[in-house]
Amino acid sequence: MFTAVQRTIFGHAAMVLFVALCAGIGLTMSLLGGLELPPGSIIPIEMPGDDRAWARAHSGGLLNAIMMIALGLLIPGLAFAARKAKRLAWMLVGTGWANTIFYWAALFAPNRAISLADNRWGAANWASIVGLLPALLFAFVMLYVAWCFAQQAFSGRPDNHN
Repeated sequence: MFTAVQRTIFGHAAMVLFVALCAGIGLTMSLLGGLELPPGSIIPIEMPGDDRAWARAHSGGLLNAIMMIALGLLIPGLAFAARKAKRLAWMLVGTGWANTIFYWAALFAPNRAISLADNRWGAANWASIVGLLPALLFAFVMLYVAWCFAQQAFSGRPDNHN
């Protein structure tokens, strides 16, 4: 039986997984240049981004969902205080969605949404900002989450702090 905190994480992880699987369909369509009607008839569809961006959206989303599930499974065993477990859960959820937004925005950002300005990959645009800002914020949030998990794992005792 899973706790309410775990169910929250797992529900959002399942949705992040769903979006990642949709990116897999986008990847297939990008590689084919459209949608195949079996057998062998392809309806041409112009996909945004390139094949590699679709591959990143697909695999990155899958890995984010797995990260969320794995850390969600650890929460009870590491004996986090209830309030802290809830905060960490929402940080995990935010990270999963921020990274999902990043990967999808990068499909529309010539600069791969890795900077707010033009870079060697291309020009900045609205998608650069939409993709980078949440991902950047939650990169630092996730560093905190990882630190909390490591600290709790090494302490070997229940967390009595909020």
